[in-house]
Amino acid sequence: MDVEKVERKEVAVDDDGRVRTGTVWTATTHAITAVIGSGVLALPWSVAQMGWVLGPIALVVCAYITYYTAVLLCDCYRTPDPVHGKRNYTYMDVVRSCLGPRDVVVCGIAQYAILWGAMVGYTITTATSIMSVVRTNCHHYKGPDATCGASGTMYMVLFGLAEVVLSQCPSLEGVTLISVVAAVMSFTYSFVGLFLSAAKVASHGAAHGTLLGVRVGAGGVTASTKAWHFLQALGNIAFAYTYSMLLIEIQDTVKSPPSENVTMKRASLYGIGVTTVFYVSIGCVGYAAFGNAAPGNVLTGFLEPFWLVDIANVAVVIHLVGAYQVYAQPVFACYEKWLASRWPESAFFHREYAVPLGGGRAVRFTLCKLVLRTAFVAVTTVVSLVLPFFNAVLGLLGAVAFWPLTVYFPVTMYMAQAKVQRGSRKWVALQALNVGALVVSLLAAVGSVADMAQRLRHVTIFQTQL
Repeated sequence: MDVEKVERKEVAVDDDGRVRTGTVWTATTHAITAVIGSGVLALPWSVAQMGWVLGPIALVVCAYITYYTAVLLCDCYRTPDPVHGKRNYTYMDVVRSCLGPRDVVVCGIAQYAILWGAMVGYTITTATSIMSVVRTNCHHYKGPDATCGASGTMYMVLFGLAEVVLSQCPSLEGVTLISVVAAVMSFTYSFVGLFLSAAKVASHGAAHGTLLGVRVGAGGVTASTKAWHFLQALGNIAFAYTYSMLLIEIQDTVKSPPSENVTMKRASLYGIGVTTVFYVSIGCVGYAAFGNAAPGNVLTGFLEPFWLVDIANVAVVIHLVGAYQVYAQPVFACYEKWLASRWPESAFFHREYAVPLGGGRAVRFTLCKLVLRTAFVAVTTVVSLVLPFFNAVLGLLGAVAFWPLTVYFPVTMYMAQAKVQRGSRKWVALQALNVGALVVSLLAAVGSVADMAQRLRHVTIFQTQL
């Protein structure tokens, strides 16, 4: 028996000396968890800007593009051969192997911009959710006609203080439990939002909404606002499907045989397929519930049952407390590693201090982590206070991430690895996809920035309102 165990253990060791136990089902679970996030709350609003015709089409098309480029990226986990080549452990490793160091810089800027932007978006969303809890309870106990205003400024500051404390975790491994809890919470509020929307449709006895979405003119919005919101909605949908930059890390957990790219392609199909069904459901059911008046965050549109709405909003807050650190820790690691290499003798970056907690345990930190991480979170919180626009921020993030990380790099790396002949049908089709995605991203970015500029004229800085 002992010999058999040793032999099995030896067989499980991969060509790089690591043991991987991931299967198509664990990879599928990781994929679903990676995709589903707070962006789901904006989908009913996004469908409302497009209407019953273009809204569902946009959801399905974005899903297909995400899946197709994910399939291309799966073949780049090993280079130069997708089955027997050298492993790449991160998205940036793949870019380095396939395209070279110059593209790594561009990829790094895009990735870290998305990570930081998501932190801003999460701060705004957290404040919105807490304000929604306060407002819902106020209306329940004081009546539906009561004046129940709430400012999110204090909640953003409190959230920032909580993240300052959590940011002192030494690395991403230190927030693993928080990440697991965050994943459970994301499913909780998503299903509550879908359930409440379906119940609202059932109570009406009919679905609201129009073929082309929010109307222009009397009783609607101006043509320019309609255009900006339409483009912004595209960015929101693209942000909701953010997946590619996490794919390689998920694929690196998968065992072989079968080869990792085969397993990951199946996992991507199942993961994105399940997510798409869920997204189309909540986007369309939410739109059917509210029609063209769908709120930017679907949970803010419900007041009763107040306890269920509160559970959903609290789940959002718990999720984002953890998700914030999942996005922040790679940013911290990046600049701390660079600074430490620039000043190898500096005590500020290298001297470790310990605060005993008793029982042989202690909190260890460097001045660099204490000062710079605190400053980084503080700056992020201030930016969130200045730009408290949930949908506009999501739209801009989706626009920035969609083309470079979801389309350009996967397509370009695949063409380099597969040696797709220039001028061939496949080359033309892939380049057309590349150009089309670039145009959509630019338009979505323009729409989001224009909406922010428009809103800044009518908002008081540091006064976040629901």
